[in-house]
Amino acid sequence: MISKYIRLLVIILLCAVTSCKTTQQLPQRQTGKEAKREFRGAWIQTAFQMEYKNMTPEMMKKDFVKKLNTLQQCGINAIIFQIRPEADAFYLSALEPWSRFYTGQQGKAPEGNFDLMAFLIDECHKRNMEFHAWMNPYRAGTIGVTRFADSHIYNKHPEWFVTYNKQILFDPGLPECRQFICSVVKDIVSRYDVDAIHMDDYFYPYPAAGEAFPDDYSFQQYGLNKGYKPSQRGDWRRNNVNLLIHEIKRTILLSKPWVRFGISPFGIYRNQKSDPDGSNTNGLQNYDDLYADILYWIKQGWIDYSIPQIYWEIGHPLADYTTLVKWWNNHAGNRPMYIGQDVARTMKAGQLTEKMYYERTLANIQGNCFWPANEILWNNKGVADSLRLHYHRYPALIPAYKHLCDCHPQEVKKLKTEWTAQGFLLHWEAPQDPNNPELANYFVVYRFEGNEAADISDPSKIVAITKQKYYLLPYDNGKLKYKYVVTAVDRFHNENAGKSKKVKL
Repeated sequence: MISKYIRLLVIILLCAVTSCKTTQQLPQRQTGKEAKREFRGAWIQTAFQMEYKNMTPEMMKKDFVKKLNTLQQCGINAIIFQIRPEADAFYLSALEPWSRFYTGQQGKAPEGNFDLMAFLIDECHKRNMEFHAWMNPYRAGTIGVTRFADSHIYNKHPEWFVTYNKQILFDPGLPECRQFICSVVKDIVSRYDVDAIHMDDYFYPYPAAGEAFPDDYSFQQYGLNKGYKPSQRGDWRRNNVNLLIHEIKRTILLSKPWVRFGISPFGIYRNQKSDPDGSNTNGLQNYDDLYADILYWIKQGWIDYSIPQIYWEIGHPLADYTTLVKWWNNHAGNRPMYIGQDVARTMKAGQLTEKMYYERTLANIQGNCFWPANEILWNNKGVADSLRLHYHRYPALIPAYKHLCDCHPQEVKKLKTEWTAQGFLLHWEAPQDPNNPELANYFVVYRFEGNEAADISDPSKIVAITKQKYYLLPYDNGKLKYKYVVTAVDRFHNENAGKSKKVKL
């Protein structure tokens, strides 16, 4: 049952989300070399990846288990998986066809209707990794796509779409398109245990030189007829995207208010030449070119986290990494912010150490997301080794989403040790309910030696982050004394103070 706090939050946001201004401050981040709370994500791309079409479900399961195990060993605690690259699906959907990047042909079902997203959600949660469902909202057909599956929405409503730069796209100016996209979000959130809905930088398409975006019809109907002047088409387009973001957030709140909504925008919001408050850069701009006003979405409370894609190098002449990370840190507002890292470019420049240490000195930057996950899996120039042995050598909890719920789950009860057939177990009890996000979702086990102070802010003391209600103790003839602390963490990543137990091992 959803708590009184969550119900109140939903009511407030649904009634006033278009004008709300929260004054709540982000919790101060523990900066420096070792951070206990840090988002450590990795994007797994499916668009243009044709490896899956030749795999049986068993082959696919084996492949993804291996990938998730490797990423977990490298400290990754969140997977952002592309489930909808072309208004299609990597999951069982009544609204959109199976993706051609999944089975080789759009609309062709995998063997046994194997639901890859359902499998990945379960496997991620077994490892206490989050699963973020990554959707491309407007893209229906990439360059070269000439035919859709019979069940594709394009064949039902071709009037909803436009062609631009050889791509087929939903027209963002049509209310029907927003309604359909929200119906897809509702379907995913209501049927799957996703931790977040995620969108990247593809809103209005990247501009093609000499080609105007063909939205004259929708601008006439919903722009000029609503009071926008011809010179204000850019403002109208931004408002179209604003409406989509607002409506998606509302859709999620009405379905499962603990599911987050995150955006990964292009790395430049605006250049100083366009806005005095912009960054000292010279490049394409979210606000002016993609019509994505992410700072407005943060201010209005419509998104729960952002991951700007700072894919350039330190010292880049047009878009310096340090300049941009500092700018985003100063504009984080009251929402968690992580940094999108281009692994290949970072490793080629030999800048992983500088980047990791610099962003950890900034109070409002609370982690990273690595693009793409394959670069870690391939261990490009030793990146996997560096993450595993250095930057992620201790586990990290994902930053708490206190703007959704500033509370703590109940403490564990009956914390005991016991000999079992498995060995010497530390076990406990805790109430859990998948429909109550304020109860325990997982547990953190800390170990301290002898009379050492039990400081649970120290990530080096974490010996397990688990969904199980037990921990197998490393017994060694009962010679040494330890203190174990077990805390409970809810779906918002709020952690309680924990219960302790002295043990001889």
